[in-house]
Amino acid sequence: MVRRALSLFTWPRLVTFVRLALATRILAWIAFSPEHSSPFLYSAMAIFLGYSVAVAIHNRLQTGPLGLLALFTDTVYFLTLAGFAAGELPWLSALFYLHLLAESITFFGPVEVALVVAACSLFCLLVPGLRSLPLAPVAVVGGAITAACSYGKRRRDASLARLGAQLAEAQKGQEKALEDERKRIADDFHDGPLQSFINLQIRLDVLRKVLERDFARGMEDLLQLESLAQSQVRDLRAFLNGMRPVEVDGANLLASARRTAENFQKESGIPVTFVGANTPVGLPHEASSEVLQMLREALHNVRKHAGATRVAVAMDKTDRGLEVSVDDNGNGFAFSGTYSLEELELLRLGPASLKRRARALNADLLLESRPGRGAGLKFRIPL
Repeated sequence: MVRRALSLFTWPRLVTFVRLALATRILAWIAFSPEHSSPFLYSAMAIFLGYSVAVAIHNRLQTGPLGLLALFTDTVYFLTLAGFAAGELPWLSALFYLHLLAESITFFGPVEVALVVAACSLFCLLVPGLRSLPLAPVAVVGGAITAACSYGKRRRDASLARLGAQLAEAQKGQEKALEDERKRIADDFHDGPLQSFINLQIRLDVLRKVLERDFARGMEDLLQLESLAQSQVRDLRAFLNGMRPVEVDGANLLASARRTAENFQKESGIPVTFVGANTPVGLPHEASSEVLQMLREALHNVRKHAGATRVAVAMDKTDRGLEVSVDDNGNGFAFSGTYSLEELELLRLGPASLKRRARALNADLLLESRPGRGAGLKFRIPL
């Protein structure tokens, strides 16, 4: 019941009720003042009242082609009222004109509003008897204000539409980024800790059988298995650390990158050489976090796939942007050569998450692969 009651007070319904109330009041005045009316005016007002009742009953004011028909009918009604009864009904004529302006600016665009305003204003200015009445300045000034507001409303609606499209695109990008991140985490967990625990389970089963046959040999395997378990704990700790959000040290991105490289060296045991001056870079916090995440992912890939014994990380702020490079002496990729981001995407080569993050930062990326002699990753972020 409450929802049905509230539906009666929507703006289109309010327009129909205002039209009906004004048409009833004007026809009542004409009916009780026959000396000021003509049969044509009385008939026109009666027909319009019947039309207003029909529209209010069927509630089809602003749907489809009937909306333009309603606007045209209301405009003709106002012109008729202004031409025959504006002198006797100045305030009712002005009220209906304001209703006409409200209807046009609410449901139509600047073109329709301009046509209505131009027709009514020219009529009030060109008809000799109307130029001296208060309705003429109301029509001109009110029409000009309404036309300007309609144009501003159209620009606002266009801006809102653009912002809505950008918001929808950003939400899609965020959802895709979350999905890619989930997939990356699942793949890393499958290739890393899960495989290690499966291997540990197999070794435990083998150890049980060895202990049943040769206890001394089984104790030797148990010591090796203990060392393997400790290694897996370190790998799992490194995996969990890689899942934590990166922390940017204030505005000093280089200090945070140096700390990331030092943590990688402690966890992996692979020596890391870091080159970079502790100077402010000037990147926003979100972009700085993305840069650190790219560095962390690149180092994680070195540890996971490269089989490297040393890594070199360099970060430098130049006139062209922030340049970051990660070089190792590991196995390299299966392909050979130097490829840009566009070439990597075209050939579907290289780490997918790093390519996606480079696109998000509008960064240039170069991947150099030297099979058997290592690989180098370089990316430049514009400042």
